[in-house]
Amino acid sequence: MAKSDFIAELKVLGFTTQEPDALKVSFEYEIPVGRNIGKKIQIGFEVQNDFPMSCPPGPHFKSIGVQDWVEPPNNIHASPFGGEWRYWSRPFPDWNRTDRKVKTYFAHIKNLLAKL
Repeated sequence: MAKSDFIAELKVLGFTTQEPDALKVSFEYEIPVGRNIGKKIQIGFEVQNDFPMSCPPGPHFKSIGVQDWVEPPNNIHASPFGGEWRYWSRPFPDWNRTDRKVKTYFAHIKNLLAKL
């Protein structure tokens, strides 16, 4: 299990993925909640070879021509995905107590976006 499993689960959820390198996966995403609702962005994850034992460390975001994109006020960093990307340092709490599925990880992402 690893990145290929993560991608397979994303495809079941209806996403078309891109793989910029061995550990990275990204795709277009329309935000369903919060102050950024309806905005289309790119979202990326660094998926380690031990997925699902470990979840991605946090999401990477790239706005797609969005002028009024809202980000949290802290723990935002440069991203290894590239210059226009931003890494949100927001680890998933208690991952080991979940079913360790991408759908569950995505609930965490939606929760982060809803809190903006």
